[in-house]
Amino acid sequence: MKDTLFTVKTNREIARDTYEMALSGDAADCMRPGSFVNVHLESLYLRRPISVCSADENSLILVYKVVGKGTEKMKNMVPGDCVYCLTDLGNGFDTSKSGEKPVLVGGGSGVAPLFGLAKNLVKKGVKPVVALGFRSEKDVYYAEEFKSLGCEVMISTEDGSYGIKGFVTDHLPKDATFLYACGPMPMLNAARKNVFCAGEYSFEARMACGFGACMGCSMETKIGLKRVCKDGPVFDGEVIVWP
Repeated sequence: MKDTLFTVKTNREIARDTYEMALSGDAADCMRPGSFVNVHLESLYLRRPISVCSADENSLILVYKVVGKGTEKMKNMVPGDCVYCLTDLGNGFDTSKSGEKPVLVGGGSGVAPLFGLAKNLVKKGVKPVVALGFRSEKDVYYAEEFKSLGCEVMISTEDGSYGIKGFVTDHLPKDATFLYACGPMPMLNAARKNVFCAGEYSFEARMACGFGACMGCSMETKIGLKRVCKDGPVFDGEVIVWP
């Protein structure tokens, strides 16, 4: 864990209330797909955990949805602004488990960390199927970015205004070799029930410290209480106590 100063390069709206922030700085500890950073924002006591969308050694991309005071402050940042982030947080996805045809399932904000995962898989010579779910066409983002990697992309919207009408978990391939999923618990549980393979699941949770000290984001698993920030946010499906 390291507190690193980053500089904002760009900060733009890419879908309804959803923004992409590009940062420059030492991002070498942010390159595990599925990891996150904890963003310090002036005048706010608690940092905000934001999933890493993608990173290289000198740059970091965060995609976030504006839902409260912290993300509202992030939305108003402009190129040249500086921000401290705690880096090297979270365990991330294990790409060695993918097999030849993994499926990546993301809903809403859960789409962002799957982009870095897809980039890593493609570098290994694996082209995943990417299934993304949104409420409506106004909420869709990163569809073209995933396609540019060579991924097969399936888009679902709840109102049918873009792609397939319905939930993303209703249209998953049945021949996947491994499942990677990120989103709220109901979506993760539905994804688990609609594919016939093992998987890893990235959980959303309210966090205070972000590095395991406060125990505030603990969740029950088959092997005891685990902290989403420190032991996760990615967990093997076999250890999760599903509803």
